[in-house]
Amino acid sequence: MTLIRFNERQAPRNPWAEMEKMRREMEMIWPRFFGDTTTGASVYPALNISEDPTTIYVRAEIPGTPAEAISIFVEGDTLTITGERNEPVTPETISYHRQEIGYGRFNRAVTLPTRINAEKVTAAARNGILTITLPKAVEAMPRRIAVTSS
Repeated sequence: MTLIRFNERQAPRNPWAEMEKMRREMEMIWPRFFGDTTTGASVYPALNISEDPTTIYVRAEIPGTPAEAISIFVEGDTLTITGERNEPVTPETISYHRQEIGYGRFNRAVTLPTRINAEKVTAAARNGILTITLPKAVEAMPRRIAVTSS
């Protein structure tokens, strides 16, 4: 029987921490082979969708993605954002301790809550946030109906 001794100043390795590390690494590899099957905050790009009486606003986090690498499509009530974030070129002498920033092509489609005027949609990227302004279609905006008395 082999007796393993630990240096009193060195804590033994936690096998559960090693399993958790392996689980996180597998979660990072899975989408590369089978596509992104996750939901919630890990879907890229993260979106905020809001509206006022005349306009829908979509804000997407796109840090590190140049504006010319992004395409926006509106078809019916579906907004699609596609693009690509390229991995920066790093010297071969660098080894990562942790790599959480994703790179590659992305495609995000969402159903809009109402019809929009596709001819007047605008988009601007600033400080890593893409803001898409979608004016509502005239027929989708609320109208005040005057009541007459007879």
